[in-house]
Amino acid sequence: MKNILFAFLFLPITLFGQDVIPTNSGDIKITPILHGTLVIEYQEKTIYVDPYGGASAFDGQNTPDIVLITDIHGDHLNQETLGGLDLSKATIIAPKAVADQLDGSKSKSILVMGNGQSQKVSEILVSAIPMYNLPETDDSRHPKGRGNGYVISMGGKNIYLSGDTEDIPEMRDLKEIDVAFVCMNLPYTMDVDQAADAVSEFKPSIVYPYHYRGTEGLADVEKFKSLVNTNAPEVEVRLKNWYPSN
Repeated sequence: MKNILFAFLFLPITLFGQDVIPTNSGDIKITPILHGTLVIEYQEKTIYVDPYGGASAFDGQNTPDIVLITDIHGDHLNQETLGGLDLSKATIIAPKAVADQLDGSKSKSILVMGNGQSQKVSEILVSAIPMYNLPETDDSRHPKGRGNGYVISMGGKNIYLSGDTEDIPEMRDLKEIDVAFVCMNLPYTMDVDQAADAVSEFKPSIVYPYHYRGTEGLADVEKFKSLVNTNAPEVEVRLKNWYPSN
């Protein structure tokens, strides 16, 4: 399990701000929480992604209708945070390795999804995408098939959540992604150059670098933005403060 400790886990949500993605059927609202954790709202539906940082990090947020969990590591599957949240109306969507560790009594239901599967939940289409390290080895931190990235489709927009991955072919082959959240923390995922190169290939309309703290501090997101702006100027890079104490 990744051993990442943040002294600022319980800072109020108001520090982080909210972005709005307009659609023809209502706005998609995006609120960064911490590291790889965010809240997405659309048409009175609320999605929590990898809830982490303690339940108080979600103060002021609507209770979730969907909870997406990407992997078994503690900054994605965080039992303490889940235990403090109201999940009574939530469908938790997770790979089998995560579902095997969940207590289903707190949530409305648990939907197990594997790489390549899609399901409509609360009128939102969720597709599970591979996420893994390269090269593929027996001792990989993120072996292929254990975890899920996700593409969620709502209001005619496709939102990609990378989870913990390197610049795998499945990421590079993505099409028609409107909003992407892409990780870049060593040694767990990929470096800035890999992330920027992949984004410059699949060309989402908007990209947020997230999950960019590793063993040696924060990745250089300004360098990431510069590389993407140079190689794929049509991609809008949005930098948000995912680590407000730094």
